Amino acid sequence: MFHPLRVSAVEQLTDDSVAITFAIPAELRETFRHTPGQHVALRRIVGGAEIRRTYSICTPAARTPEEPVVRVGVRLVEGGEFSTYALKELGAGDIVEVMEPMGRFAFEPRPGRFAAIVGGSGITPVLSIAATLLAREPEARFCLIRSDRTAASTMFLDEVADLKDRWPDRFQLVTALSREEQQSGLPSGRLDQQRLTGLLPALLPVADVDGWFLCGPFGLVQGAEGALRELGVARGRIHQEIFHVDDGTPATGAATAVAAAAPVPAHSTLTATLDGRSGKWPVQEGDSLLETVLRSRSDAPYACKGGVCGTCRAFLVSGEVRMDRNYALEPEETEAGYVLACQSHPLTPEVELDFDR
Repeated sequence: MFHPLRVSAVEQLTDDSVAITFAIPAELRETFRHTPGQHVALRRIVGGAEIRRTYSICTPAARTPEEPVVRVGVRLVEGGEFSTYALKELGAGDIVEVMEPMGRFAFEPRPGRFAAIVGGSGITPVLSIAATLLAREPEARFCLIRSDRTAASTMFLDEVADLKDRWPDRFQLVTALSREEQQSGLPSGRLDQQRLTGLLPALLPVADVDGWFLCGPFGLVQGAEGALRELGVARGRIHQEIFHVDDGTPATGAATAVAAAAPVPAHSTLTATLDGRSGKWPVQEGDSLLETVLRSRSDAPYACKGGVCGTCRAFLVSGEVRMDRNYALEPEETEAGYVLACQSHPLTPEVELDFDR
């Protein structure tokens, strides 16, 4: 559900990014009390067309009765309708429709050693995770390895510096710039799989890290995961969220590989359960299952429609589907029967989804 929230501040972070803070009215404080790592979807209507974009919350999670602070980072995307609006037009006092926090990149703080590898705006949810963890768990340690193009393009420099100042013994920061030399830190260049495989054991005891958080562009996350697996890190300790996928990147995910060879039926019918109500509709040629539901149920959950955010996750009750892309679901989720409705197309005459599971 979307709620109209007033913008309390828009702060310039870099030449191409801003931080937006929303005022949360008293009656919605519990609704917007987020878990570290979660995101919100923002909605805007332009010329009668709906635009939705997902942005991660960067602020520490507040416990009851503390007032929650919802602040998101937005980086300008070339041709991006919402990011262009956010950087060039949005100001304090404006109203934006905001969906309540969600997402499976969420992390409940616990004692232990944790680390993150992030690129660009991928710092946003990890900033919330690290700040909340260090404040709540006196024995916890966090290592942040971040990659950016240049120092001038680095988001949330002051916030990360504050973590280093407040917890110098428990917060480790390693920075890499791909297009600029720096006086301290790593030599310039991209953090690819080969480089990370050699670098990580020199920075921290890899085997002792209880959880790894990977966030940013697809290439960085894929390379970081490959390096960690090569170093013997169990899949269950690796958590990832993709922020950007280049067009033409091949589809991934267990469901895609299993179903790709199945014949496509001439006509299919979708049965879907959402918020306790079920409906049955014909699937039009070329439509995804999400598009099929949206024709009759505008409240169907989605944000990016690109297989990245995971908002449209649903349980496949019966039938078979093909997922064109999957950058949001973990292998355990696809093996358990979950699919992304925005990327799923029917491979059987009858398909049933449950969005409530």
